[in-house]
Amino acid sequence: MNFSIVVFDALIKPIMRSSGWLWLSLLLFAPSGWADGVTKPALLLAQSYHEGVDLSAYWVSEKFDGVRALWDGTQLISRGGQPIHAPAWFTAEFPAQALDGELWIKRGSFERLSGTVRQLQPDPTAWREVRLMVFDAPEIAAPFSERLRQLQQLFTTQSSDYLVLVEQFRVADHAELLARLNAVIQAGGEGLMLHRADSAYRAGRSADLLKVKPDQDAEATVLAHLPGKGKYSGMLGALLVRDDAGREFRLGTGFTDAERREPPPIGSRVTFKFRGYTNQGKPRFASFWRRRAPE
Repeated sequence: MNFSIVVFDALIKPIMRSSGWLWLSLLLFAPSGWADGVTKPALLLAQSYHEGVDLSAYWVSEKFDGVRALWDGTQLISRGGQPIHAPAWFTAEFPAQALDGELWIKRGSFERLSGTVRQLQPDPTAWREVRLMVFDAPEIAAPFSERLRQLQQLFTTQSSDYLVLVEQFRVADHAELLARLNAVIQAGGEGLMLHRADSAYRAGRSADLLKVKPDQDAEATVLAHLPGKGKYSGMLGALLVRDDAGREFRLGTGFTDAERREPPPIGSRVTFKFRGYTNQGKPRFASFWRRRAPE
């Protein structure tokens, strides 16, 4: 048998069946460096908030449900180190300094935003809706309060329609924080972020940045598709996943019927929600939330 036909049947057809032409095109036409040699940006990452944190030490802002992006002064880079292919006009008036932020459209629009951002050929019409919501300046060697002051000064003169400085505010106590959180959730938002006022910008997961949400969330890698039974016969029953701490467990809830018919591919990254941990250290009440945009 022709070798190319064997490769197509063994490798390409399963990709097409499970993931569709989008992922096939990413495999075939991805820019060089996607598979290896990628340097991830040194971003500050959040831990989860718990009651008892000294809130007087933090600034508070809304948590925007978008795609994390670093503007390095010349281009947009994803959290995974990949170039984000925005139209040239989108970043034409961005400043030369580095900005840390979230590409975002509006509340409840993550799927549309994710589809727009991961396109290799940007859709100009779709990108007109996108904004980079800026919340930090990684290259300023100063505490966050001073970085915020300098950002506020920068935004008095910058003219891009596609840059927005995220509002930062203070709360007096846990009760006020929860009231603010409830207001954001009721309006269709995702949660809040706490940024330690006296902290330097340093890469990695840290209590200098805390996320406040009704449910906790984390990421995992898909290891296998487990078949469904009963009404889900012939579809996905559950995902077997491994989280970043090496814990393996199943995600059996949270899927739409469409997602059960075409589940996230093996090897892809997904986000799941949960409520604390069991005595065995597994996420409690873990449920599928969504597939992560490629990093």
